[in-house]
Amino acid sequence: MNKKPSLRKRIGLELFRLMRKNNVRTHELNTLFWECTLRCNIACRHCGSDCRAATGQSDMPIADFMNVIEQITPHVNPNRTMIIFTGGEALVRKDIEACGIELYRRGFPWGIVTNGLALTRKRLDSLLAAGLHSITVSLDGFEKAHNWLRRHPKSYANALNAVRMLVAEKEIIWDVVTCVNRQNITELPAFKQFLTDNGVQRWRIFTIFPVGRAAQFPELQLTDEEFTLTLDFIRATRREGKINLNYGCEGFLGNYEMEVRDQFYHCNAGVNVASVLADGSISACPSIRANFNQGNIYRDNFIDVWNNRFAPFRNREWARKGQCADCAMFRYCEGNGMHLHDDSGNLLVCHYRRIMS
Repeated sequence: MNKKPSLRKRIGLELFRLMRKNNVRTHELNTLFWECTLRCNIACRHCGSDCRAATGQSDMPIADFMNVIEQITPHVNPNRTMIIFTGGEALVRKDIEACGIELYRRGFPWGIVTNGLALTRKRLDSLLAAGLHSITVSLDGFEKAHNWLRRHPKSYANALNAVRMLVAEKEIIWDVVTCVNRQNITELPAFKQFLTDNGVQRWRIFTIFPVGRAAQFPELQLTDEEFTLTLDFIRATRREGKINLNYGCEGFLGNYEMEVRDQFYHCNAGVNVASVLADGSISACPSIRANFNQGNIYRDNFIDVWNNRFAPFRNREWARKGQCADCAMFRYCEGNGMHLHDDSGNLLVCHYRRIMS
């Protein structure tokens, strides 16, 4: 197969690029992450933030985050602005429901990203009663591979129990996320069947980038051949139609575009997506390095920062350097995801070059 974009796909990419320009110009905020804690109940090998059970950063009080919500409310449509609790592990906080109720009263849908370890039946019922709209649970293959990655003996059993509870819930949106690595890639076909047999309808696959703890474990990184095989698996699964599978929003994928995801590649960090980090920093995607932070809620008005800063996210010409300098695909990928750039702004991983190798 030709891995370069076909003529038909290039036409689609050009049309999407025009839409993208308008999206950048209007920069409508529709997703706000709250890194509500840096504490975590497991110590995953691939954690980009190196979270741990105890941390020197205190959890942000709910009132401080709600001040941000008050600032954005006059400028957004609450019903179309998703608030997502992340961490660390959001469920180590006991007051998530209190914040969720306040968001629900104001019309904001809210959700959680979780490793599932602490998602008991009682806790799920409590979250649902507080207006939980969506949830993502990490399940990284079968027990051996999952527990190896998550480094907790009960992680797989609890995450699977969380998934099975969610299968019975009809009023919320939820999905399973799997981080593919060299320990679980050969299990993907069997794991797909396992998820399908257990009633999972939405599945996302990510690959792991070498940041934080992940940089210490080379076995987390797929070879270029394995990466391409993963994309082939996703494309075949989508064509099969038994489960809604998408590759994560990590990078531009040449002729795989629109074949492994529901949309063309784009990085919405700082364009439609923002985050409030545990220390009050105003950022885009929580996975992006601190030197791309744009302000802090303890000294800046959030909506002023959103409207008047974020230039590195909305004009990506600064990324046209190194391996991106003379790449014909830069007009479509703009230097890949912002989270894939190091402290100096250099690109760590080019997905397009990996599939072309």
